[in-house]
Amino acid sequence: MVGTAYPNTGVEGVDGGVGLTALLVAAARAIETHRGDSLARDVYAEHFVRAAPASAGWPVRLQEAPDGDANPLWGRFARYFGLRTRVLDDFLLRSVRAGARQVVLLGAGLDARAFRLDWPPGCVVFEIDREGVLGFKQEVLDGLSATPRATRLPIPVDLRADWAGALADAGFDPAAPSVWLAEGLLFYLPNAAETSLIDTVHRLSAEGSALAFEVKLEKDLHAYRDSPLYTSTNQQIGIDLLTLFDGESRPDSAGDLMGKGWDTSVHTPFDFTRRHGRGPLPEPNDALAGNRWVFANKPRPSSC
Repeated sequence: MVGTAYPNTGVEGVDGGVGLTALLVAAARAIETHRGDSLARDVYAEHFVRAAPASAGWPVRLQEAPDGDANPLWGRFARYFGLRTRVLDDFLLRSVRAGARQVVLLGAGLDARAFRLDWPPGCVVFEIDREGVLGFKQEVLDGLSATPRATRLPIPVDLRADWAGALADAGFDPAAPSVWLAEGLLFYLPNAAETSLIDTVHRLSAEGSALAFEVKLEKDLHAYRDSPLYTSTNQQIGIDLLTLFDGESRPDSAGDLMGKGWDTSVHTPFDFTRRHGRGPLPEPNDALAGNRWVFANKPRPSSC
């Protein structure tokens, strides 16, 4: 699929539905890249934003946003995505340096980690997402003559289909350690789909594998409908996140992994704000209050 351009296909691409959220995160990464105290740099992000008609007028630098850092969307929310990018970058690099060489990005969106991170030799990055999203991404990257820093294998398949089979067909080896990432994905999936995805990751993970994902704990997401993060996102760029999130009660995926023998830790984003000295802190009526970042490792057998 590398080098193949696909037409922009609207909702199935990046100009509608959940695809728009990939552009939102790209804009946030672009803003973070241009901050003087940046936590993460992604030089490709602004090119994705500019290439899509739906986001062509969005800010990619903080000075382009009304009210700058005081803007709930392009200030606080964008800083959240910048912090998340840094934390997950660090997790992936720790995991591959510990021995994993297979990296699987579930719902990869406009993630450019294959191009911008310093991967050890022998790493393979599998990017799973819908054909329209990966096609748009490839077209932009081709236009920049971008070169990945690891072997990169885009896999155009919907996560509601047989993505595990497509991953195997692409050369994934379940007997070798892998590191998995589901960034900003699970709260768009129905309860059963999340459970199936986590079970599949467990089944395909050899000892020494790792997984990171993001969940929301709120029982009623609409309790935060008036949160500045949600209202500003809807008013400024027309994305009503609450209509995109799945409204079912969420499974306890972290607890499920612990029951399967994984070493699991659960953190709030604010834990990492305090660690890095930058990022969002709790505030009243906070749409980020229920967000949790989960990190799990499947232990290797202990030697006697």
